[in-house]
Amino acid sequence: MLVLRAVRRALPGRRRHRQHPVPVALEEDGSTTMSSTCLRLTALLLGIAAVATLATGCGAGDDGKTVTVNIGYQSKTINTVTAGTLLRDRGTFEAELAELGKAKGLTYKVEWKDFAAGPPLTAQMLAGQVDIGSMGDAPILVNGSKTRDHADVKSELIAVTGYNLRGSLNQIVVPLDSPASTLADLRGQIVSTSVGSAAHGMLATGLSAAGMTLDDVKLLGQDPAVGASALQGDQVGALAQFVPWPQKLVHDGKARLLYDGGSAGIPTFHAVVANERFGAQNPDVVTAFLTAQRETTDYLNQHPLAAALRVAEITGLPAEVVYLYNGPNGLVSFDPTIKPQQVDALGTLLPFLKSLGALSDLNLGEFVDDRYVRAVYGAGYETARASTAAPAPLAGTDSVCGGAVDGLAGASEVWFADTTATAVARTPTCLLRQIEAKGGAVRAAYVPDHATGTRLFAATATWVSDPAAGPDDRLLPFAIRADAQQYAAAHPGSAVIDYQAALKAR
Repeated sequence: MLVLRAVRRALPGRRRHRQHPVPVALEEDGSTTMSSTCLRLTALLLGIAAVATLATGCGAGDDGKTVTVNIGYQSKTINTVTAGTLLRDRGTFEAELAELGKAKGLTYKVEWKDFAAGPPLTAQMLAGQVDIGSMGDAPILVNGSKTRDHADVKSELIAVTGYNLRGSLNQIVVPLDSPASTLADLRGQIVSTSVGSAAHGMLATGLSAAGMTLDDVKLLGQDPAVGASALQGDQVGALAQFVPWPQKLVHDGKARLLYDGGSAGIPTFHAVVANERFGAQNPDVVTAFLTAQRETTDYLNQHPLAAALRVAEITGLPAEVVYLYNGPNGLVSFDPTIKPQQVDALGTLLPFLKSLGALSDLNLGEFVDDRYVRAVYGAGYETARASTAAPAPLAGTDSVCGGAVDGLAGASEVWFADTTATAVARTPTCLLRQIEAKGGAVRAAYVPDHATGTRLFAATATWVSDPAAGPDDRLLPFAIRADAQQYAAAHPGSAVIDYQAALKAR
């Protein structure tokens, strides 16, 4: 332990976050009530055997010159691509290690291990088989809690991959023919979610705001892909999930959005965790990983369409869905720095997970450690950490309405099927004019929700025609049908219409 502390003190710029107490309860009575059956289900889904090995995943080979680094990632969780799918594809980490190996006289070998979700990745970290991994905020807390009492596999949160400060990476969708228009309409229905996930917390928070609790629905714990199939098979009334599953169902014409997690205003994100002892013994390897992650992040932000196409090719996910999240003004902001709002969000999520029995106490001030990413950024870290501006803002010139779209709240984008680039528009109304003027097939069109600015598919939005608005602002898109109806009711002369009617009304 003394040696470990000495190594930590030797690292430049080491800094710990103080824990931010957040007295926020997810239920009106300050707790989350679940049946004993649900609690047992939670244990089955989230419980990970606390078995640790004395060996770390990274070690020298028989010749003492080859070092294996084990990286865990989730290929289809597209807001971790900068620490997983895209990072692996670009070979940036291997390139960093090759340079490091030359300097140290070693050969580094990277073993990439793909996981469907965070819990099995955590199990492998507990077994000493993963040195660095990426997962969502709720699984990260479970990871930190499960590993904290085992010095050889104790983990720490060292960087962020992608985030949404509103929480719009978690959403609830229902079948297209569902009569539900608000969360209150889910009372008594079966709702599928990944128990213990941030999406589960979003569901609890949303129900609480609607005057309900989790006991008012029949909660069914399922992995995202299983829940998506259950929704399409009419086995559940709603699906509460995280990126990219809700919008994939919307894009495929299998569901419509009922509730956006951004309504709660609680940030959600994915991040990188590392074996603390491994980092102390191999700080240059961790630094190389985060250097490669930063380079991959810069590439994605500078070439969002090319990155989305490549991720789609690798994962089999629709490119249109990947670009919804990862494109300019997308639902995900890619930035490795650890921001105070994200740490605060962990403090909000922690009591919810404790109420489920998914974890015990976790000191966030010890668990969150930005010393590696701080070293990667150098003097520019504090500025980058403080910024929440979109790293890849939508910019360009509107070819139909005219004018620049840079920084405009209504900025929209269309991806025509016969082009290798996208076109921008100043407003959703101008976007519809472009689509009509072009006359060709549209691969995807993206507009911001009128009330929240959340990026959504134009073709699946609910539109409102407001004749009292300006000529370039008469057609307003909404992600939630109830929000569109509320706007129309408050603006005499307005009418709720569908996408096809909006195209004709441009």
